[in-house]
Amino acid sequence: MQRITAIIKPFKLEDVREELSKVGVKGMTVIEVKGFGRQKGHTELYRGAEYVVDFLPKVKLEIAVSDDMVDVCIEAILKAAQTGKIGDGKIFVESLQRVIRIRTGEEGPEAL
Repeated sequence: MQRITAIIKPFKLEDVREELSKVGVKGMTVIEVKGFGRQKGHTELYRGAEYVVDFLPKVKLEIAVSDDMVDVCIEAILKAAQTGKIGDGKIFVESLQRVIRIRTGEEGPEAL
């Protein structure tokens, strides 16, 4: 079992959700986050005053999948989230040692 964490642009969330649904992903966690990478923020003008926005809004997705679904999910995220411009985000993959469904007590792949 693996956890896929993807940091994407907020306006791409619905596209990514649709693509993941098409490949069989049943659920995910979505968290609104702020951060910066190579984008390094930007300058905005508000009421005549210039100010720097250091942290840009992003969306963090966490998806737990079986080992055989990892590559399919990554391709779906890339297809839906990629704009070709700086700030498209990152995808991280980590192993999950143990997964337990609280309601039933099921463990392992059945708990996903």
